[in-house]
Amino acid sequence: MEAERLTLTVEETAKLLGIGRQLAYDRVKTGEIPVVKVGRRLLVPRRALEKLLDEPRPLNQASK
Repeated sequence: MEAERLTLTVEETAKLLGIGRQLAYDRVKTGEIPVVKVGRRLLVPRRALEKLLDEPRPLNQASK
């Protein structure tokens, strides 16, 4: 049995969220999707993503 990974790629995160790859990278750039840089790779911590999704926030709040 394989243990669940602690991080996701930005592409995997986009698929999970149902958004496009470019939009996911745009959200990384604005800081809305937290990432950890490991070498040249950008990885999204699974716990940070879950926390982000658990926090209710009004529409368009992210763009302010």
